[in-house]
Amino acid sequence: MAMTLAIATALLVPNSATAEPTVALAAPDISLTNMRTHLQQFQNIASANGGNRRSNTAGYTASVNYVYDKLVAAGFTVVKQNCTSGCTSGAGPNVIADWPGGNASNVYMFGAHLDGVSAGAGINDNASGSSMLLELALTLAATNPTMLNHVRFGWWTDEEQGLNGSEFYVNQLTSAQRTAIKGYYNFDMVASTNGGYFINRITSATGQVLKQYYDTNFPGLAPEENVEGAGRSDDASFNAVGIQTSGVAAGASANKTSAQVAKWGGTTGDYDPCYHASCDTFPSNISNTHLDRAGDAAAYALWTLAVQDQATNDFTIAASPTSGSVNQGSSVNTTIGATLTNGSAQNVTLSASGLPSGATASFAPSSITSAGGSSTLTISTAASTPAGTYTVTVTGTGTSATRTTTYSLTVNGPPGCSATNPTDVTISDNATVESSITISGCAGSAGAASTVAVNIVHTYIGDLLVQLVAPDGTLYTLHNRSGGSADNINQTYTVNLSSELANGTWKLRVNDNAANDVGYINSWTLNVSGGGTPPTTVWSDDLESATAWTVNPNGTDTATTGVWVRGNPEDTNSSGAKQLGTTVSGSNDLVTGPLAGAAAGDHDLDGGLSSVRSPAITLPSSGTLNVSMSWYLAHGSNSSSADFFRVSIIHSGGTTVLFTQAGAATNRNGAWAVGTWNISSYAGQSVRILIEATDASTASLVEAGVDDVKVTQQ
Repeated sequence: MAMTLAIATALLVPNSATAEPTVALAAPDISLTNMRTHLQQFQNIASANGGNRRSNTAGYTASVNYVYDKLVAAGFTVVKQNCTSGCTSGAGPNVIADWPGGNASNVYMFGAHLDGVSAGAGINDNASGSSMLLELALTLAATNPTMLNHVRFGWWTDEEQGLNGSEFYVNQLTSAQRTAIKGYYNFDMVASTNGGYFINRITSATGQVLKQYYDTNFPGLAPEENVEGAGRSDDASFNAVGIQTSGVAAGASANKTSAQVAKWGGTTGDYDPCYHASCDTFPSNISNTHLDRAGDAAAYALWTLAVQDQATNDFTIAASPTSGSVNQGSSVNTTIGATLTNGSAQNVTLSASGLPSGATASFAPSSITSAGGSSTLTISTAASTPAGTYTVTVTGTGTSATRTTTYSLTVNGPPGCSATNPTDVTISDNATVESSITISGCAGSAGAASTVAVNIVHTYIGDLLVQLVAPDGTLYTLHNRSGGSADNINQTYTVNLSSELANGTWKLRVNDNAANDVGYINSWTLNVSGGGTPPTTVWSDDLESATAWTVNPNGTDTATTGVWVRGNPEDTNSSGAKQLGTTVSGSNDLVTGPLAGAAAGDHDLDGGLSSVRSPAITLPSSGTLNVSMSWYLAHGSNSSSADFFRVSIIHSGGTTVLFTQAGAATNRNGAWAVGTWNISSYAGQSVRILIEATDASTASLVEAGVDDVKVTQQ
């Protein structure tokens, strides 16, 4: 304990508040299962994009989007920072993510390079560090502790070509911004299969924090200085401008010594026999032990340096359900509940922020006890409230602590095929912002001559990349850094959206790529032109009769109850609807165990993975091909991101993941949604649809359902 306090004193500006006694808040476990899930995604990305994730390839772009989308959904402020000088031609952006709160004059950064070499998928080098870093960030968001100091994460581009992305980042920082960064921790190749335990600058104050973790938890392991990695990864960029650094590595192409074999195991061969080679793939080139320990060491450093000690009397708050939709002029409710986590109960006053214009929030009652109290939050909208999806922050202010939770509010637009969002959105330098419009009541596909009317106030529009984001995530570029020094964009673009369903939440995404010129989205209008030409149905299944779906097709499922079946489901309820007894059409669907039982958890998915595969589907050789289905995933607050619902396509080249909805440690009620994914890449092939659900969290309640599966050609 004395050593821990000495380290903290060396690195932190102490918190002067002494009104309430505190206790040290232990760092959480960083889930190995979740880190491996991220690694599998990076492997899938490489496999689908020429076998690698080099910084100037589609594989890198897909890696950026995977990380970016996860962070945005978790509540981070995220910037895709384009490297405009010093990087390889065509290199993708850095991803910079800030977690809210903490002293902005004391910033602790955690980073890893996201790119790989062209020789292979780049799994240990460096999807391992990127996956570990992503799960560390998501764990911070899920636990949502009170922050003492500010935390920032960075995923770097173009490291393999010379540390270029991180060098660009530090070179564009002002002197004050550099001074604010009290420490940077780098994670590069943290899961080498013949790995060692290395700490960058192990004798420095930053390095001693990591050493303390290993010394406390693994006596005798005796981590060593990362001699091989000195100056070869992104921490060197920070060292060069005077920022204190450290980090974890497991070794690259150097040979493990006999002394290291004696204390760490392994052989005297290379730390990573697949370094910069085609065999750097998942799962064969990953050491679970090294990866697991690196993640927990990083969490120890973050919580030691940046997380506020827990108040003696403490609590959490949560919303149930965590999201809802409302028509303009109507209201929606959710329940805000408090849970005592430490000490004695206190009175908690509730408030809400982040509401769209014209919307109001009320709580009944306005204050609750932290020991199990609850209140009904009612959000009322006006007829003029802009359609879109908004993150509402609910704050519980107690006498000893203040805690927050979020609620996702979707305001439906009026029925029809056109809508406008007039709400201003500020565009800062080197930032990415979005504005949403929700289309509802517009049957069929969007039109081939859909229009997007954009009004952006911004000097020097040559800085701007403007894109339309479809509900399925497809990007349509409207303006790509043209126009030079001209001011403002006030233009209507015609876009062929015939491959998209009209209904859903569309986004206008604006990326500012330079300093000095800023502005805002003034308004934008989307007209999806109605139904367009109806798509042709290639194959469909409403699941009302048996059509040769195969359960556990690979013989590797581990679920013991609640496996996929085609049946007539019964309703279950646990803090809201879980298994849905009403299907989208007819009486049957695919469901994880149709029976209700005496309790909601009697027949839910348990024990791990359950999968079900469609019969073979012969795709046409041309046209825009989409697979769509109605689906839901429901779980209790005892879930985690290890649980998931997933849709994949099995094709001649293997299996590609189309969609994953991960669980979380919050209550999620069952609600039918429609998903549509483009499968045109597999035109002319015989394919199958693979649907998976897993309960990988201990004793968690998980239910999933699928109905009305269809493949169409436009």
